[in-house]
Amino acid sequence: MSLVLTEVKQKSTLLKFIKFPFDLYKNCPFYVPPLIDFELSSLTPKNPAFEISQVKLLLALREGVIVGRIAGIILDAEKEDKNLVRFGWIDFIDDKTVSNALIQAVIDWAKPFGVTGIHGPLGFTDFDFEGTLIEGFNELATQATIYNFPYYPIHFKDLGFSKACDWIEGRGVVPKELSKRMVRSASLIKARFKLKAKKIKSKSQIKTYSKGIFKTLNNSFTNLYGFYTLTDKQIDYYVDAYFGFVRKEFITIIVNEKDEVVACAITLPSISRALQKAKGKLYPFGFIHLLQAFRRNDTLDMLLIGVNPQYQKLGASQLIFFELLSNFIKKKVGVVNSAIMLEDNHNVINLWNEFRGNVTNMIRRRCFIKPIQYE
Repeated sequence: MSLVLTEVKQKSTLLKFIKFPFDLYKNCPFYVPPLIDFELSSLTPKNPAFEISQVKLLLALREGVIVGRIAGIILDAEKEDKNLVRFGWIDFIDDKTVSNALIQAVIDWAKPFGVTGIHGPLGFTDFDFEGTLIEGFNELATQATIYNFPYYPIHFKDLGFSKACDWIEGRGVVPKELSKRMVRSASLIKARFKLKAKKIKSKSQIKTYSKGIFKTLNNSFTNLYGFYTLTDKQIDYYVDAYFGFVRKEFITIIVNEKDEVVACAITLPSISRALQKAKGKLYPFGFIHLLQAFRRNDTLDMLLIGVNPQYQKLGASQLIFFELLSNFIKKKVGVVNSAIMLEDNHNVINLWNEFRGNVTNMIRRRCFIKPIQYE
């Protein structure tokens, strides 16, 4: 049966692109569907990333049935810096003819741009889904992470890809109380370096510090794999995307004596089960599941955490975790799902040791890379 690849150009086809994984994983208890409206925003020019990149969305069909999808992305900054094309939003049935056709289609599209390699899965930024799951297939995905079947990494290896980097993720049990050492250390850091936690009292106050938060994230993510500085338009976009529904008590901000943000963290009540029930739709009933998850939940997802590099050696990293844990204990949080962390980011990984039992149930994701051959 012949395989046909078609470019996504219309909203009706884009909806099919977004919903394909819903069918692929419909009987999988670990897959968490994204919100369709959020994906529509991410994959159209509403997303300011389209202003600084080239994008190609493709569907693979066999006998009129969708069997795979992929996004090809050439970031202007990454093209100049690394001369790479990235692939993302990739899903496929367990058929190497399909996975090969998807990857090859992105390579063929990217060749006229002169790129010398392809890597992924990656989105436009670190705030998009990234990394193929290679360990932890029996763990429920979070709202911000990819789930894929175990055959995915096998396909990539057989297609000639190798490891570019790995991210790890864990589940931490919140301690009943803070250690005396941690309390003493936080007190010394605050006094010596004139740092303090900003108490957020309203959502409008969050907006006041939002630019400072993303400036800190820009600075702290600079050396992370695949990260490029967010533009002002992208920051505005993510402020609207993230801060419109976060709970103020789960925003943690550390400021210096000038009231400048030097460290920040954003956590959210886990909505994985709620998203499964909503099946990607807010209406007519999806929002009810989400509201219930927001109101009654003892499990949190760590979405973002960043520390300005010049303050990392001044104890801001320890201080942000002290404030997080203090708040978790106060709010009777039981479990925290970490954000993905590069496996060699030992400074952040070690901070998770403050959680009782350290970080358990390790989950690992990989970015794959391979050179592009020209005849």
